[in-house]
Amino acid sequence: MKNAELYETHVKTISLESAVAFYRSLGLELAYFLEERRVAFFFLGDSGKKQQMLGIWEVNEHEFVRSHFAFKVSLEQLRSVPTFLATKGIELSSSFGLNASEPVVHAWMPAACYYFADPDGNSLEYLALLDQEAKPELGVLHLSEWEKTFQ
Repeated sequence: MKNAELYETHVKTISLESAVAFYRSLGLELAYFLEERRVAFFFLGDSGKKQQMLGIWEVNEHEFVRSHFAFKVSLEQLRSVPTFLATKGIELSSSFGLNASEPVVHAWMPAACYYFADPDGNSLEYLALLDQEAKPELGVLHLSEWEKTFQ
């Protein structure tokens, strides 16, 4: 279906309680916790609309596989990510050979991003779509370099 949207995604954890505490610290709303199945579900976005859902499943170490997903935010929100994560003791990750001193831009989209990890090492990202035209030939670069191309 051409106009389908992603509603939910799932990640695995070794410790459900640690993962729940982590995702709550990011401001996600715990929607449902099933102790007997060792799973927790979080709503993302406007809680009244329940637009997206994240499932966290506890597994044994030998079943654990790291994954990746991104939270979509505005550019203004993205600029506040370093401070927001620092207050929670969460470090930004360098990405694509670039340090985390500022967002990186994937010029083919274009989108600006910060990367970090949850306690299990799942790769997470805050991503802001940019209004400019895509420039795939630029690859991945820091936001300040991207902005210079439009001056």
